[in-house]
Amino acid sequence: MASASATASRKTSRFVLVAGFGGLLLLMIFAGLDGIATLRQIQSANDEIREDFVRRTRILERIRGDVYVSGTYVRDYLLEPESGKAEGHRYSLRETQHDMEEALRQYQAMLTPREAAPFGILAGELNRYWGVLEPVFQWDPAQRRKAGYPFLRDQVFPRRKAMLDIADQIGAINESQMQAGKDRVEQTFSSMAKRVAITIALTIGLGLVLAAFTTGKILGLEAATTANLAEINGARVELRRLSASLVAAQENERRSISRELHDEIGQALTGVLVELANLSTAIRTGDLEALAAKTAEIKREVESSIGVVRNMALLLRPSMLDDLGLVPALQWQAREVSKRSGIWVKVAADAISEDLPEAHKTCVYRIVQEALHNAVQHAAARNIKVTVAEDSDRLRLAIEDDGKGFQAQQGKGMGLLGMEERVRHLGGDFAVQSAPGQGTAVRVSLPLPSREQA
Repeated sequence: MASASATASRKTSRFVLVAGFGGLLLLMIFAGLDGIATLRQIQSANDEIREDFVRRTRILERIRGDVYVSGTYVRDYLLEPESGKAEGHRYSLRETQHDMEEALRQYQAMLTPREAAPFGILAGELNRYWGVLEPVFQWDPAQRRKAGYPFLRDQVFPRRKAMLDIADQIGAINESQMQAGKDRVEQTFSSMAKRVAITIALTIGLGLVLAAFTTGKILGLEAATTANLAEINGARVELRRLSASLVAAQENERRSISRELHDEIGQALTGVLVELANLSTAIRTGDLEALAAKTAEIKREVESSIGVVRNMALLLRPSMLDDLGLVPALQWQAREVSKRSGIWVKVAADAISEDLPEAHKTCVYRIVQEALHNAVQHAAARNIKVTVAEDSDRLRLAIEDDGKGFQAQQGKGMGLLGMEERVRHLGGDFAVQSAPGQGTAVRVSLPLPSREQA
């Protein structure tokens, strides 16, 4: 369950980091592309406004120049006494008229709604201007000398001034159009600045969130690494202590076996040798009663030795665990403990499969053996219950006594550490529940391989 939770947490962290940095990258790309597009739009609009203003200004200057020059040509035409030169002025005036009409057509193609009314007035004034000038072209030199100056004063100059004023009005409108275009460009730039500010704020906010999340994760990993390092160091110390304890336990076990062999088997065999010597003497003397007595004594000594050897073998590795199975071995062990200590030991093991893995059977047997030994030596218990149950995928073991108990949180002895190591080696769970005056319960859960794996 813890492993699944850790895996889910890692997946969530990876998703958050990928989504966060991906979103941050997308925001930066969006801001860059939007800024480039807006700058291009601003540049294009600015170039268009400038080019349009320059074209309109040039055409208006052309019209204004033609109006001014036309007045000069009319003056020169009316005041020129020679017919040839007057005709040249009239020709130049016609050229100016054609150029002005072409400029009016060009400007009309670029009209905006605001310029339509002033331009219509200008075009009408120009048409009336040329209409007023048309009869003058038919005057002879005498008529030009007589009526030329009054015509210039009363018709040409006032109309020219009026048309120049109208052209100035159109120029002012053209300048206002350019200013409106500049305002649109400024609005576009302001909108882009707002978008950039929002994008920067989002980027900074998301960056801060990612920085906080990443910092928290790094600090968590650092804390976990520190805890794991401390646990590893503790495990190393515990492993060294366990190794030393195992060596000491091995030496104690060898010493115990050596003592058993020397005290029990050695003395029994020595007694057998002595009795064999007596038997040899009885055979030589022909004392049948002594012969029978010595033979019976030798038989008892040999049977006693066989019993000692059998008990030692059963303690080291009970043959019935291999021959009869786990449950009979546990029941034999319970009977032996009850016989030696007087403690009532009950084994509850129903529906236990006979094809359990050897490692599992040995583990359960040794744990029960060690737990019973601890209960007899340290717990002062009166009753011990051993429960073995098999589920579909786990083998469960519980050893409970009504002894004096102990503080399980204060540490574990060699026996409990050995039990836990056996269980951990098989991938199982080990727990000790105890408190002073409340007895002790050792609980083990071992995973069972599937039938296909078995």
